[in-house]
Amino acid sequence: MDNNLIIELKSLLSGDIEINQETIELYSHDASIFEVKPEVVVFPKDTEDIQKLVNFVNKYKKSNPRISITSRSAGTDMSGGPLNDSIIVEFSKYFNHLPVVGESSAVTEPGVFYRDFEAETLKKGLLFPSYPASKSICGIGGIVNNNSGGEKSLKYGKTDKFVRKIEAVLADGKTYEIKPISKIELDAKMGQNDFEGNLYRSMFKIVTENKEVIQNARPTVLKNSAGYNLWDIWNEETGIFDLTKLWVGAQGTLGLMTSAEIGLVPIQKHRQMVVVFLPNMDNLGDIIKKILPLGPESFESYDDNTLKLALRYLPEFAKQLGIFGMIQAGLAFLPAFMMMFMGRLPKLVLQVDFTGNDVNELSGKVSELLEMLKPLKVKTKVAVENQEEKYWLVRRESFNLLRSKIREKHTVPFIDDFVIDPQKIQNVLPQVTQILSEHPEFIFTVAGHVGDGNFHIIPIVNIKDPKVRAAIPEIAQKVYKIIIDNGGSTTGEHNDGLIRTPYLKDMFGEKMVALFEQVKNIFDPEGIFNPRKKVRGDLKFAMSHLREKW
Repeated sequence: MDNNLIIELKSLLSGDIEINQETIELYSHDASIFEVKPEVVVFPKDTEDIQKLVNFVNKYKKSNPRISITSRSAGTDMSGGPLNDSIIVEFSKYFNHLPVVGESSAVTEPGVFYRDFEAETLKKGLLFPSYPASKSICGIGGIVNNNSGGEKSLKYGKTDKFVRKIEAVLADGKTYEIKPISKIELDAKMGQNDFEGNLYRSMFKIVTENKEVIQNARPTVLKNSAGYNLWDIWNEETGIFDLTKLWVGAQGTLGLMTSAEIGLVPIQKHRQMVVVFLPNMDNLGDIIKKILPLGPESFESYDDNTLKLALRYLPEFAKQLGIFGMIQAGLAFLPAFMMMFMGRLPKLVLQVDFTGNDVNELSGKVSELLEMLKPLKVKTKVAVENQEEKYWLVRRESFNLLRSKIREKHTVPFIDDFVIDPQKIQNVLPQVTQILSEHPEFIFTVAGHVGDGNFHIIPIVNIKDPKVRAAIPEIAQKVYKIIIDNGGSTTGEHNDGLIRTPYLKDMFGEKMVALFEQVKNIFDPEGIFNPRKKVRGDLKFAMSHLREKW
């Protein structure tokens, strides 16, 4: 960016403007496989700063076509969502005030870390249940903009079920409130002769005139963060028009969020867990059918490769957890050590978590499940008292281990979040792992939310290896074809970003992608917000920005 523009930007804003090399390098990365260097990083102090920034970009867009704005909070995204080569807007420095927690919801800012948000809600016995596995390091802005989900989403749903209201600065540089409105309120907004009026008229036209195309393209799986959510905006039966459904998961491509009101649920008093050890996946479909009607809060899985990897790199794993964590890790993995030593490591471990306020009801569900599983002759274990934490340690921390560099290898998330019908898992998953097995450079694990068919396969490789770099798009194309052919989604929680936007046409078809383009043009006519995500994604650009090192 021209130095004169930097000087003008500094004179406009009360927040911080950074162009030093250290800052540029830091904000060139997230938790994905990409490196994209911005020209400047802006730390806005307030909403007025954001409005001024949007107006600044609009002013110079024609003379500087590459200028754009990409929002960022904690930078834990695995898709390259908060990466861009122009202006990064960093929210965690100033938009980080503690949430205001009410009786059933909390108003919060995008730069608040989830761990701080949760600490405040727990004081009132409340919880936002759609937190992701990265709950200790992620930010609220990313959770909302990616439509995140996690271990409790099977019971409660994803983030879009909980966002009640959003305040955002849109492309005209003004702040708007986005929330569910009635048909009367919608008619009033459509009658306005301004940017907001045009927005509501155009969006209502899209969802009503293309109803059949939109509904036919609706993913039939339980989770989806791919594309723009056009199917839940307009409810003809209730007469509610709700643009939060579109905004949540739009990955910052429609504007800059400044606050959100998020619904909360009461914490359940009791928990009981059944752990199922499978020697193979032959009966997985039957087991899923038996478990889901019992209404577990969580239904997680991890494979033998996950256990082997955690055991293989236990020193690094334990080191991350500290002294107390090392003891916990040792105790948690001791049974797995014994099973591996005896050649009895299970092919797949299932964790079925029941929660509620009636301990007798939970015990009844556990007993019913164990009785139903008896004919299948699979090994089971009931976690009593605090034993369930041991299994959650294996599930959560083995996944977190994959975020760190291990002996010159690092994670390469690129097929890390696909979703399929749970009944198709035992057929589809072997096809996916077979593709990876054909590339010996890729060490990989299989873990995920088996209850809703959402799997996280994150290989560990030497990213400098030319074979690895060449194989990434080749593997992705083959895997996504299998997922799409089986009616699945390329992403359930992690979103499109740089890595999956190029595959949206394969998943939704040309007509639906054309509607996505229209949505982008309505909200962002000059294309100033987070380019290359959701629309106009370029696989060549993505692959040319693969990281060289960590």
